[in-house]
Amino acid sequence: MGKVSVADIKELMTATGVGMMDCKKALVEADGDMDKAIELLREKGLATQAKKSGRAAAEGVVIALVKGSVGALVEVNTETDFAANTEEFKGFANSVANTIIDANPADVDALKATTISGGDKTVDEVLTELAGMKIRENIVIRRFIRLEGTLASYVHNGGSIGVLVKLDTELSADSVTAIGKDVAMQSAAMNPAYLNREAVPADVVEHEKEIMLAQMAEDPKMANKPEKVKEGIIAGKVNKYFKENCLLEQAFVKDDKLSVQGYVDAEAKKLGGKIVVADVIRFERGEGIEKKEENFADEIAALTGNK
Repeated sequence: MGKVSVADIKELMTATGVGMMDCKKALVEADGDMDKAIELLREKGLATQAKKSGRAAAEGVVIALVKGSVGALVEVNTETDFAANTEEFKGFANSVANTIIDANPADVDALKATTISGGDKTVDEVLTELAGMKIRENIVIRRFIRLEGTLASYVHNGGSIGVLVKLDTELSADSVTAIGKDVAMQSAAMNPAYLNREAVPADVVEHEKEIMLAQMAEDPKMANKPEKVKEGIIAGKVNKYFKENCLLEQAFVKDDKLSVQGYVDAEAKKLGGKIVVADVIRFERGEGIEKKEENFADEIAALTGNK
């Protein structure tokens, strides 16, 4: 049997949740027998993960987890928000975060080869089983970070954004957790490009100055201003850039009379110590992943040779 009907492919997809190409191949192999095709797909369930690896996985969840003095931030992606909201997928993502904390893998490949926390299979084996037999979608562990020290975390909107904050302080972890969470929430909400002005590369600052100078050159009111005045204006504009793009210099979202640094310093003073925001890592689900828009009818037609 060389061709199968569009209706049969759609019926098999509905019945199994498997992708179009796999359904077409199963129907061809089964000579159009729907029940046999379903059995073939069930038998090949563990192989579906590899076959789906080309499909964009831009949905999913970001997990930010802290256990004692160790924290993990991990992004696990899948193809649809429906799959991402299942308890199986969320449970897997949380287990991956725990594995990162417990095993300290060097990278994603090492993580996948590690026995999953609380289980007896590797992360990759659990991922493959979940993708092939339960979720039936491509699943990707995209990235992770592991930090040690005094940590706080925040997860926004069920896992669309996750933030991990490291604080350097002599104060107890319990006493500064709320402060760290406030900093994490600021990062989640405002998405600053840098932690502080020292983190801004010199070439970025110079580029911003060039833009500012070009804007001034186009302004007739600035043409006759003394160079010293122009330099002062540029310095003010650069400071404004830092306040907008550096986390610690931004206006604090809970009290815009304070900068984030001012808020941290004020809270540290109340506790009788010092707090330095040493690191802030922010993951946003799917950032940088290009979602491919597909025409379902055209794809079906292409697969069945009717286009």
